[in-house]
Amino acid sequence: MEKLRIVFMGTPEFAVGILESILKNNYQVVGVITAADKPAGRGQKIKHSAVKEYALANNLNLLQPTNLKDPSFLEELKALQANLQIVVAFRMLPKAVWDLPQFGTFNLHASLLPNYRGAAPINWAIINGETQTGVTTFFIDDKIDTGAIILRDQTAIDPNENAGQLHDRLLALGCDTVKNTLALIATNTVQTTVQQDTAEIQTAYKLNKENCKIDWGKSATEIHNLIRGLSPYPASWCYFLDKEEKWSVKIYESKIIEEKHHLAIGSVVCNKKEIKIAVSDGYIQINSLQFPGKKRMTTPEFLNGMVFSKNLMVI
Repeated sequence: MEKLRIVFMGTPEFAVGILESILKNNYQVVGVITAADKPAGRGQKIKHSAVKEYALANNLNLLQPTNLKDPSFLEELKALQANLQIVVAFRMLPKAVWDLPQFGTFNLHASLLPNYRGAAPINWAIINGETQTGVTTFFIDDKIDTGAIILRDQTAIDPNENAGQLHDRLLALGCDTVKNTLALIATNTVQTTVQQDTAEIQTAYKLNKENCKIDWGKSATEIHNLIRGLSPYPASWCYFLDKEEKWSVKIYESKIIEEKHHLAIGSVVCNKKEIKIAVSDGYIQINSLQFPGKKRMTTPEFLNGMVFSKNLMVI
């Protein structure tokens, strides 16, 4: 049994859960590397990453390099004398970093690689209507999410599950997969599988304002999948138009209504308790939304203080 000295690299809440699990399983973490602090929000206050907050609260040795190729950072990294590095939702590493430890550097990715390589695998699996996803550990190489696979664990996606719910389930699955990966490395029993590229591989593109916008010309299923795949963050959105007014509105929860109609796509059927949007094969019922300057509300809560004309449309 090898005595592992681990450097952990990560940034968001997902990474915190994995780091906490590693420590709870009594592995030695000699250093934690996370993103540099940066101003965020309207007040441009300095924001710490979730991993930094956790590392400080647990007295872990913390490094925040701005340049991963900086010679002084590389010297600090070598001085930790780690023999294994673990990466969870961090950034692309230069070879000088990932090739440093004796047992290499492995990454936990929230998809069944080679499918959904990239920045937002949880979101895109739901957006594309997948019924299965999972997590993968793999040894990092010089490309993004292409290294030799160590372990993969699979789970079903519920038809109405959103990205936040799937995130939490994949975090629990990821904790087990990382624990099992560490056991293989510690006992020198790792057997890897080379990733095979095919034409069917989907990509987990970075999310932006454009690919989060709802296209009401798509089918009800495609729209519903986009809404749940982006909920609760960053949230899908569209414009509400009523006479001369136009609002950018975030949509968090929806339901498919299979019902024939003769309305124009984007027409809104609205009463005191519900909002339904006409689409090509039925309606999308909006169950939770957020108007500019307001908090997220259920549709009945929102309609309690809002009145629209019969001309209301969405685009």
